[in-house]
Amino acid sequence: MEMDKVLYDHDFVLWIEKTVEQLKTQNFSALDLEHLIDEVESLGKREKRELKNRLITLFEHLLKRHYVPMPECYRGWEGTIRRTQSKLKDLLADSPSLSNLLEEIYLDCYQESAANMQLEYDVDFPQDYPFLSPLQNLLNQV
Repeated sequence: MEMDKVLYDHDFVLWIEKTVEQLKTQNFSALDLEHLIDEVESLGKREKRELKNRLITLFEHLLKRHYVPMPECYRGWEGTIRRTQSKLKDLLADSPSLSNLLEEIYLDCYQESAANMQLEYDVDFPQDYPFLSPLQNLLNQV
């Protein structure tokens, strides 16, 4: 067990392989539970961070597309919007419970996006959320 803790710090991939083998063989007493619990918890946090980051990217590009008068950039921004929407849909399909988090964070993400875009462009972006509801239409809107 102590060896697994050392292995975790020195060869993470080997630690994962060994942990998976221990789980498959149901050798639960040999598991490095402390690190295993940390890693499982971090998986959920990573998914939540990805949702937030992709949502901010979506809002930034929607804001640019709708409020920045630069038609030569519209095609690129629309491409980013569509790719981001697709990745958000995939993320929500893989983890439907993230839909609840999306409902909780979308206004904060919008505010962060508007603040970011205000720094980059001399445009008055709406302070209040101007887009359609987040789940039904946001993931399809351009």
